[in-house]
Amino acid sequence: MKKILLVEGNLREENEEYKNVGILTHTESIKESIDYFNTNLQIDIVNPSSDHDIDQRVKDLNKYDGLIWGGSSLNVYNDTPEIRRQTEFMKECQKKIKKILAICWGMQVAVTAAGGEVRKAIKGIHKGIAHDIEINKKGLKHLIYQNKKKKFNTPAFNYDEISTFPKNGVLLASNSINKVMGLYFKCGIADIWGIQYHPEITYEKMIQLIKFRKTKLIKNKTFKDESEIKSHINVIQKENAISDKASRMMELKNWLNWIS
Repeated sequence: MKKILLVEGNLREENEEYKNVGILTHTESIKESIDYFNTNLQIDIVNPSSDHDIDQRVKDLNKYDGLIWGGSSLNVYNDTPEIRRQTEFMKECQKKIKKILAICWGMQVAVTAAGGEVRKAIKGIHKGIAHDIEINKKGLKHLIYQNKKKKFNTPAFNYDEISTFPKNGVLLASNSINKVMGLYFKCGIADIWGIQYHPEITYEKMIQLIKFRKTKLIKNKTFKDESEIKSHINVIQKENAISDKASRMMELKNWLNWIS
């Protein structure tokens, strides 16, 4: 049986807030989506920011066939102790785990750990959905996009972007808001598939998160007011009505096939 490690990017306190209002944590979302394709995996979960036994977990990393590092509301350039713990843990993972799927925040941590840079996004924000991501010629040849439509919409929520690639980084996909929506690079022994969006999270959860963060999202000017939020949720709901679950999660399926 293959062994997979899931890494939680949010702090434990934020996850408790999620649970209190019935929202899945990001690692719970990943596990639920993995189970759609493959239930015959041993899955462990670690939280580098909050777990007290993280040094012991580092010693056991080489037992895993793969790692998936999911999303977070953190910004890697803020460089807090909790973020530094995640970056250092990622460096250890890159030394000991050969196959890594780095999703949104996970990609930003992986890039930072490998010597690249992340900045606040210049052209805008993906607010629960990203439109018209286009796979480039190199991306079309990469396993992550096997059987994926060349242009697609997807769940996404991010304020930041990759500004400098790690050494040997290869751009795979882009859209008008964010040039780096798909990225491949090697670091240590790891082959890293990075995506700046969330195939593993449902549109329903994105709507839950927008409603949960409503006051904050208006205060930080992500949305002007509640009317704009309602209008944007309507856009996401329309996309959800025509979205095919398996196609939406094709990147995850391809990664699971790669490690099997």
